[in-house]
Amino acid sequence: MGYHKIDKTDRKILNILQKSAKITNAQLSKEIGLSPAPTLERVKKLEQTGIIKSYHAQLDPAKIGLGVSTFVLVTLAGHNKENIDKFLDNINQIEEVIECHHITGSGDFILKVIAKDIASYQQVMLEKVSDISVVDNLSSMVVLSTLKDSKALPIPE
Repeated sequence: MGYHKIDKTDRKILNILQKSAKITNAQLSKEIGLSPAPTLERVKKLEQTGIIKSYHAQLDPAKIGLGVSTFVLVTLAGHNKENIDKFLDNINQIEEVIECHHITGSGDFILKVIAKDIASYQQVMLEKVSDISVVDNLSSMVVLSTLKDSKALPIPE
């Protein structure tokens, strides 16, 4: 684990793969100006070092019936290891929670929760999230519209 230095060619590969992970090795090699064998070698190395963690299909939530997206600020009853571990054990069992970040500031965690509709969201919050014994306070923010949703990371020089 840790920082890995990457060169200009690796940076090109990563930028292209972040935009289109389904690109063929032949097309990728053409776009970066290397032959297919060294291109594949570089991609494998990026995977082995953990720089490329995985490949995913990005779904359109609305097209699969998920119409409500929210951010939830969570404050725990006490900020100790036992409470944090208990919270994380529970939150990892809730599939509607698609992101969980440990934060500084007025709360302890921020969650991204996605649900079919407001009634489904309310059920998740009442029956799952607020039912976690170490949760002290929840503050929800409903997403009205998403103006930017990039999954591509800026790759430092």
